[in-house]
Amino acid sequence: MVVVISILGLFVVWVSVNLFGAFRRYGFRATAQEFVSALQTAITAASESDRRYEVIIDLPQQTYLLREITSPDLSEVLDEEIVLEGAFGGKCRAAYVQFDDGQSTQQDRAKFRAGHAGWQYGGKIVLLDEEDHAYTVLVHRLNRVVDLLDGDVDLPMPQDRDAMAF
Repeated sequence: MVVVISILGLFVVWVSVNLFGAFRRYGFRATAQEFVSALQTAITAASESDRRYEVIIDLPQQTYLLREITSPDLSEVLDEEIVLEGAFGGKCRAAYVQFDDGQSTQQDRAKFRAGHAGWQYGGKIVLLDEEDHAYTVLVHRLNRVVDLLDGDVDLPMPQDRDAMAF
């Protein structure tokens, strides 16, 4: 009887640990997928219209927003331009952004602009989960695709045309 109870106890502990890990991964995946969806919404809406959109990633605040650009002053975000706002948080943190022109930032705001012709710049956004495991959100300038990949993936540069998918 004691052996059976011990085995059942171990089984319950094992299931609890696995469920806790699954919930933790789900929290990261949900946040990361919401961010990827914001980028995909920007490029899809821009490609289907003559409107321009911008996703602003605020690394110090760990937030992002999607806006429709309606004024010539790109430095000011009007309340009526905001389409979506989101936050990263403890389960999913934005570590840094690197653009395909070689520029990168870890401490400022980064902006990805989309128009009818596609993204103004491509690049990558590196996200970290609770265990500091890196995931890369790749924004492809040439083919309008946004990918979420495991690890800190190297960014294909524009001069590496053979490495970039069209």
